[in-house]
Amino acid sequence: MHYAAYKTILSPKNGMNLYRGCTHGCIYCDARSACYQMNHDFEDIEVKTDAAAILETQLRKKRRPCMIATGAMCDPYIPLEDKLCLTRQCIAIIERYGFGLTILTKSARILRDLDLLTAIHKKAKCVVQMTLTTGDEALCRVIEPRVSVTAERVRALEVFRLEGIPSVVWLCPILPFINDTEENLRAILDDCVRANVLGIITFGFGVTLRDGDREYFYAKLDEHFPGMKQRYIRAFGDAYICESPNSARLHQIFSETCRKHGILYNTDEIFAYMHTFAHKQEQLSWNI
Repeated sequence: MHYAAYKTILSPKNGMNLYRGCTHGCIYCDARSACYQMNHDFEDIEVKTDAAAILETQLRKKRRPCMIATGAMCDPYIPLEDKLCLTRQCIAIIERYGFGLTILTKSARILRDLDLLTAIHKKAKCVVQMTLTTGDEALCRVIEPRVSVTAERVRALEVFRLEGIPSVVWLCPILPFINDTEENLRAILDDCVRANVLGIITFGFGVTLRDGDREYFYAKLDEHFPGMKQRYIRAFGDAYICESPNSARLHQIFSETCRKHGILYNTDEIFAYMHTFAHKQEQLSWNI
């Protein structure tokens, strides 16, 4: 861990990343890509100095409240958060100033902040986003070794359902030849239905690979799935998008299940909902 000075916390589109780097160890992580110009070891977490104070200053200057988004580049609930509580400090500021929040994680640690998330949703809007990739807990420990297992994440979604906080699942990535089976997809969709999620985001059934990310991914394939790297090279070469050969069938199952259970699956529609601020009385109705 190391600290670095920043002038701002919020991006022009009100995104917020409090940490740079991650210790979850997900083998497919796009944030490792060289294009993000992270000039330190990925597991050496960079902490933004005085992040909470900078955020408060930026919120004070805004003419009207809006949705704040966090979790896009670094999970806000990495283990270091247990010690620093930086995410909790910033969520408390967001709640105090009456802003909305949409937060993405792979960790059941988010339940620690249930009180603040509930308080935000009582007067504005809070949307919890959770990534789910596999219903196989043993596989989860391989491809996402230091995050909450799928069952723990699903239980967290069920808690938010009971609290009336809408949730969105990121169903990605789907790794060709690894978790791209109908059985796996149906298991995740069953969890989503049981948790009554508002929407499910997918960018197709596959994985994206680029410089920095690809090398790490291939090293982990060699470690855990002997021969799989060669299979990827034969199938995809240096392609950025590596689409599952089962993609068409998986999309059919996905769309049919979402329509049957009234789950949003149009990505633009889901993002529009998450990024539109509304006071409680103005919010779209959502059936628990």
